[in-house]
Amino acid sequence: MLELIQDLWSFMRVRKKFWMAPIVMAMLLLGGLLVFAEGSVIAPFIYTLF
Repeated sequence: MLELIQDLWSFMRVRKKFWMAPIVMAMLLLGGLLVFAEGSVIAPFIYTLF
């Protein structure tokens, strides 16, 4: 996983694609939210958003 992050960062740095960083961070946060909220009480409210 760490190698993937390093490769992605080097790609963005070399190709000057820093606009991709907020998109990647948002995707990681949403994915983490879905994984951690899967077994919680707020899961039905999160799934209605999508």
